[in-house]
Amino acid sequence: MKVYISADIEGVCGITDWSEASRESEAYPEFRERMTEEVIAACEGAIAAGATEILVKDAHASGRNVFAEHLPREARMVRGWSGHPYCMVQELDATFDAVLFVGWHSAAGRGGNPLAHTLSSKTIASIRVNGTLASEFLLHTFAAALDKVPVAFVSGDEQLCADVRQFDERIETVAVLRGEGASTVALHPGNAQAAIREGVQRALTGELLSFQSLPERFAVEIQYIDQRRAYRSSFYPGASLETPTSVVFESEDWFEVLRLLQFVA
Repeated sequence: MKVYISADIEGVCGITDWSEASRESEAYPEFRERMTEEVIAACEGAIAAGATEILVKDAHASGRNVFAEHLPREARMVRGWSGHPYCMVQELDATFDAVLFVGWHSAAGRGGNPLAHTLSSKTIASIRVNGTLASEFLLHTFAAALDKVPVAFVSGDEQLCADVRQFDERIETVAVLRGEGASTVALHPGNAQAAIREGVQRALTGELLSFQSLPERFAVEIQYIDQRRAYRSSFYPGASLETPTSVVFESEDWFEVLRLLQFVA
């Protein structure tokens, strides 16, 4: 079995403030280590379920956070950003059996995590796809569907996990924290890692999920924080200015939406 893991930091156990996700902060090393430990737990769960190949995408900020030397030998890593439209699932293709998202977070415009955002916390207020607030989970689950690879597991905050179950109740979820305003209520890190390990093993044991289906057409609205960014983005081919702070784009091809986001997010 060949498994793809995409790891973020804003949904790891106990993270509460943006400083804890920033390389320049004194608080960052603790949560870099916690991100690594949760990826290790996911790898161990996958191996216990029969995975022989694991590719890990470090998908936070610089893409250079996870301590690769701590991972099991079955794992390879994608570090940094190529600029490919697959973004947080770069190098994913149809040879994989399942995708796992570890340390992911709620969408911009949602509660449930003090660090909720979609793609860019500095420029984007929200993204809607066919009228629904879009999380990074939704954007990249649809990317995986292009290659007919199912998303089988998600860990992160409670709100994201609830949204994931509403999207597809077959996906195994592990909530490691709950956001309350600017605070969080979290599991003990050791318990979070154990739950991730066990959740991944459950998700990958037995018959694997079929891939999540794609809508026939996509209507995308990007709401920006700054009207100047919206104006500039409206010149992307096929995009148009809907309001002074929002841009709309429509396509029947999800890859074209991903291409748009690579240039205007």
